[in-house]
Amino acid sequence: MTSNRKILIVTEYFYPEEFKINELALEWQKKGYTVDILTQQPTYPLGKIYNNYKNKWFEKDIYLGINIYRVKAVTGYRESLFKKLLKYFTFMFLGSIVSLKIGRKYDYIFGFDVGPLTGMVPAILLKKFYNKKVTLWIQDVWPDSVYAYGFKKNKVLEFLLNWFVRFVYKNTSNIAVSGKGFIDRVRPYTDADKKIDYLPNWADELNNDLTEFQFTKEQKVHFTFAGNIGTVQNLDNIIKAFATLPVKYRDKAQLNIIGDGSYAQTLQALVENNRFKNIIFWGRKPRDDMFQYFNASDFLIVSLINKPVFALTVPAKVQTYIAAKKPIFAAIKGDAADLVRENYLGFCVPPDNINAITDTFKQCIDADKALLAQFSQNCERLTDDIFNKEHIIDSLLKLLTA
Repeated sequence: MTSNRKILIVTEYFYPEEFKINELALEWQKKGYTVDILTQQPTYPLGKIYNNYKNKWFEKDIYLGINIYRVKAVTGYRESLFKKLLKYFTFMFLGSIVSLKIGRKYDYIFGFDVGPLTGMVPAILLKKFYNKKVTLWIQDVWPDSVYAYGFKKNKVLEFLLNWFVRFVYKNTSNIAVSGKGFIDRVRPYTDADKKIDYLPNWADELNNDLTEFQFTKEQKVHFTFAGNIGTVQNLDNIIKAFATLPVKYRDKAQLNIIGDGSYAQTLQALVENNRFKNIIFWGRKPRDDMFQYFNASDFLIVSLINKPVFALTVPAKVQTYIAAKKPIFAAIKGDAADLVRENYLGFCVPPDNINAITDTFKQCIDADKALLAQFSQNCERLTDDIFNKEHIIDSLLKLLTA
């Protein structure tokens, strides 16, 4: 047990928002470290301040013994690109002011880079000004993500982004990445000898004591997507492919979409306007309740659009799907597809081929019970071996404090 060592975690998202960093902070606290959080007022995913919170310029609160320093957040960003960009730069600016004020007292700085790299500037400044040990855990690799979300590459933008990414990555002590493919994308922007470790996300803890849930009373093969609903999740193609199933297949199946996000209303309109059958939007559900929906499903869907950066990404939901021990329907390329294919966890299909996605739906519906049982057994093995929560949290702590 370690005592009197202080860690500051810099993250755009923290409790009551549901991210892995919540569990990480509590586990490090249990190991005897003083853990504080620098973040913003909670708004994700709806783009508005949570009930019982006020959007103050600065305030301090406490979560299970952890001090949280919060700065003002920009709201309304779901429908406005300008507000979304303003949100990112606001945290970079306000978070930097607070970090420079409080940061001198910490032994270690940990950056949870789940969004834009601008959010890591408050951590980087503490290395520049106070020579603090700084570790970043990268969930979304820049500059690739900027272009993947629709920004057109030009010489000015490329120069500015490359300079900024190099500034951030060079001014870290070491780096952890959640996807193996990130290593080759990060390396050119930092020192050749800098330590970069692959440490993936672990699965969400699933409450398997929940009462049994049924999507429908009649017997169907249930396909479930759960998570953020944005443009990059490729649900347009998933929905269109399901809708083009022959009637004899579509009558045997149901597509369940659980979650919320900036693209949800557009997709609902797509289904309603075209009168697509057996496609149900269930809205956002509490994370603690998700096991009952996973357990009622036959296949769990992970899907991302066909962009190079997403080929490097294994969405955090994949580990949770695996922990649920359910076969996976992967409409994705790259590392996530390799994970499913090489470990025999389900079916893979290119994300931009609607006909192939439709054929894969058929393949799933026709799959026999022995095959599905094999997929489930392989999921259980992988959860124990590769995505072990305790091992990953300990490895991140060792990287930070070494």
